[in-house]
Amino acid sequence: MNCPSVTQPAVLILLGPPGAGKGTQARMLERRFGLVQLSTGDMLRAAVAAGTEAGRAAQAAMAAGGLVSDDIVLQVLKERLAQPDTGQGVILDGFPRTGAQAAALDAILAARGGAVGAVILLEVEDAPMIRRVAGRFTCATCGEGYHDTLKPLRAEGQCDVCGGTEFRRRADDTAETAGARLAAYHTQTAPLIDHYAQAGVLRRLDAMQDIAAVSRDLVRLVEPTLRIARP
Repeated sequence: MNCPSVTQPAVLILLGPPGAGKGTQARMLERRFGLVQLSTGDMLRAAVAAGTEAGRAAQAAMAAGGLVSDDIVLQVLKERLAQPDTGQGVILDGFPRTGAQAAALDAILAARGGAVGAVILLEVEDAPMIRRVAGRFTCATCGEGYHDTLKPLRAEGQCDVCGGTEFRRRADDTAETAGARLAAYHTQTAPLIDHYAQAGVLRRLDAMQDIAAVSRDLVRLVEPTLRIARP
């Protein structure tokens, strides 16, 4: 599939609780627009494996049993944004989580002559989200997400995307832990919603719809923020 050409790197953020479909929709945006999904965990692991300065600092913090500081995460993000595969733009997953992180991200992007293009808030109801989380699983090969009832495999035991036959379920994808994670999400995300609403880049999307409808609405919200070169 040929992706449209984005003339200036886009920075998109998907906000939403566990089970809202951020991963599924981020992969759709990657395929449609040639963007790169950046998750905090993946970036940290890659930086550690590559032995970058920030990666070594992150490894030292984790080896000591502590949390990786915002300064280290931001340095890892800066290094990652400088890599050539992000030229079309990125979708941030799991970052920022706090108002302080959002302000620091704004400063990093401003120093590069950019800014957050759009923040999409995937709005959902808590009770259905708990049911969603409790039934989800992913392909161990390509990471495509599925659900026992909402998005089952088309062919039993085989990934729709890559044909893989191994799948994973997170140990904490239970009703009890999902409820606790939702409560933490609401506490953490409230200041982010205010921050991006004041910046004029917050967009709200009803994520209680089926996956195809959410994808359609997401493209409609995102596309105007991308500087796409038309043939």
